[in-house]
This record gives sequence, C-alpha cells and structure tokens, in this order.
Amino acid sequence: MALSILNNISSLMAENQLQVTNNNLQTTLFQLSSGSRINTGADDPAGLAIADGLNANITALNQSVQNANDGIGTLQVADGALSQVTSLLNRAVTLATEASNGGLSTSQANALQTEFSSIQNEINMIGTNTTYNGTGVFTGNALSIYMSDGSQADETGGPTISITMPTLSTSSLNFGTAATGTLVMSANAANGNTVLIGSTTYTFVTTSVSAANQVLIGGTAQATLNNLEAAVNGGGGAGSP
Repeated sequence: MALSILNNISSLMAENQLQVTNNNLQTTLFQLSSGSRINTGADDPAGLAIADGLNANITALNQSVQNANDGIGTLQVADGALSQVTSLLNRAVTLATEASNGGLSTSQANALQTEFSSIQNEINMIGTNTTYNGTGVFTGNALSIYMSDGSQADETGGPTISITMPTLSTSSLNFGTAATGTLVMSANAANGNTVLIGSTTYTFVTTSVSAANQVLIGGTAQATLNNLEAAVNGGGGAGSP
C-alpha cells in the first residue's frame, strides 16, 4: 500500500512570511517607542558600537559642563566676598581720613581705632571662612577645572583650566601698615629718632644740608626745625608737609 504525506506548500510559505512581517513590525514598533533606530546589536552591530561611543562622549561633556559650573560657582563666591572686602576697605579709608583730623579728642580717636581694628579682623575672617562646597576659596592653591569628551586622548592630557585664588588677609593687602621713610636733618640731630607725619614714619639721620635747619622729606625741603612741631601735628603755614 502506498504511503503519502499531505502538505500545503503555499500555506507554509504564507505562515513564514507572516512571521517575518510580525518580527519586522515588532522592530519598527520598538524603534518608534524608543525613538532610536538602533536598540539592540541585531539592528546594526557596527552602528551600535558607534552610538555607544557617542553616548559616552555626551555623558563626559555633560559632566564637563557641571565641572565648569562648579568653577563658576567658586568665582561667584569669591566675587561676593571681595565685594564685601571692598566695602570694608572704603570704610577704613573713611576712618583713616577722619582720624587725621586734629580736632578729635582722645576718646574719639580711640573709638575710630577700635572700629578700624574690627574691620581688620572682619577681613581676616572673610579670607579664612569663605568656602565653596566645603573647600576654602582664598587658599592660594590652584583650582583645576577639568573638561573632557571622554576620549582616550583627553584622559591622558585633557583641557584643564587652572584658577589660583590668592590668600586674603590684612597682611596680604598690606592693610594698616604704615609707610616708612627717611627724614634728613642737620648734622646735630640724633640718629635713630623718629617722627610720625600723617600715617608715615620718618627716621632722623645725620647729614648736612645746604640750607640751615631745613627738614628734607623725600629729598624735598618741607619745613624748618623751628616749624617741625607744626609739620608733625599737621599744622598750617610753612611748616606743613
């Protein structure tokens, strides 16, 4: 007896094509839902490798933007602190100008000096306590801002912006430090004696001058010995420096 197998080649081919169409439909729907042409290695192996590399670059660049923002934040904090220091220095200039007035009493002069000392302390506190993200701003150390796109070339020597914030204190600003100079007098003056004129300290040295009894400040005749007291006290007339 003959043995036969019933089959339908056309229906099998149609089923196979429907399966292929269904797979392609699923891939298309996946691409539409994700918004990406390549979602798996099966879509495009070479393209996926390129896309992953670009995604790594994008991630590194986004972090570089954050690094730059951190550097900007540090500078903004420093700028705010320096603005306050500027206001304090302006007040110190006002106090120094007021203290130069000869019409003040001792208690008034002491009050001015007290406020002046408080300004010095405040500037030192700003320099010491100003921080950004827990790190001191005015340390004198370089702040390195690193930016990269994640490539190997950048990792071995990528672009870095260095910002050096100097230390901030009254000593670094030469704040409250009196100037010094030499007060040249006639030969009978004792060496080492000093006189304060304004905020500048001058030292007497023994030398000879062409004009008798003249006081030279910075090489210029400013007063005679008879009017030295007026020069020291900021008085008027020929004895005033």
